[in-house]
Amino acid sequence: MTKISITATVFAIFAAGAVSAATEADANGDGLLTIDEVQAVMPEITADAFNAMDLNADGALDQAEIQAAQDAGLMPA
Repeated sequence: MTKISITATVFAIFAAGAVSAATEADANGDGLLTIDEVQAVMPEITADAFNAMDLNADGALDQAEIQAAQDAGLMPA
């Protein structure tokens, strides 16, 4: 296996873990996390913190915003 293949495999496994964590919090199954869904599993996340994670200010976190928040240490994986 080449280094690129190994790296791609590790990345895919990591990404799948992030998706499953988000899926567990996604109460209505729409693929987005609202502040209510986030606070239901992470009550320490404030409205200000959520708004900082909501990069496009649409009131919900998509997978890219969740990943960015986790990478920045704003949200646990």
